[in-house]
Amino acid sequence: MDVMIVDDEAAARRILRDCCATEPDLDVVGEFADAQEALAAIRRHPPHLLFLDIQMNTMSGMQLAQSLDPEALPLIVFVTAYDHYALEAFEVSAIDYLLKPFDDGRFRAMLARVRHRHLAQTAVDRQSALATLIGQLDRAVHTAGQSRPRLLADAGGRMQMVDVAQVEMVEADRNYVMLRVGKDTLHARSTLQQAEGAMRSQPMLRISRSCLVNVNHVREVSRTPRGDFILVLAGGATVSSSEGYRDKVRVHLERLMVGAS
Repeated sequence: MDVMIVDDEAAARRILRDCCATEPDLDVVGEFADAQEALAAIRRHPPHLLFLDIQMNTMSGMQLAQSLDPEALPLIVFVTAYDHYALEAFEVSAIDYLLKPFDDGRFRAMLARVRHRHLAQTAVDRQSALATLIGQLDRAVHTAGQSRPRLLADAGGRMQMVDVAQVEMVEADRNYVMLRVGKDTLHARSTLQQAEGAMRSQPMLRISRSCLVNVNHVREVSRTPRGDFILVLAGGATVSSSEGYRDKVRVHLERLMVGAS
């Protein structure tokens, strides 16, 4: 199958290219950081399989997919770090996705499904699947927008209103909690348990007695030699799970893997 890769992150393109290189039936014929350039190339020579990042600077992956010729629509695998609302939308559509970060096992599981669809799906089937996914995502965004309360936190002597969806991490600090929002740290007079209740609309994962992480903002996951998890957040913070929460974190992350039941 001819393959094109569209992602504005060089590291992400390299990982996909290396994964494809191990598969004898995949031939990477194009690789693009710019969505507009990719769209023009796909229209000229539609590939059989398209790896498409959802979140790009100039044009979203969804916008690019909607701009393709319905009669020559390739098999699409969306590569995403999207939140849990969006992932539920993928589960009810006939379009595959890879959740960043992914490993070789998840790539091969996805590819097995793609090969089956390459033989079984028509262009009409693919267009229908894409329309279903877009409809589900629209409903997911609406649902998420209805359940995003705001918190009032101390930002260096002034009070700041914060959308809970922006909070990457919550840590206990004596009689306060620290809220990590990007590269900023805010404070609120609260217990960790109270903060967890306030963040209930978000997929919060407790990784230690004193730390909650918003899974929507986790960008990388690795493990220490003894098995603890190291999570890198979107704003650059790095946190580690404690031994007592190791199994809970492992089970939660396994549920996010492509192909997990």
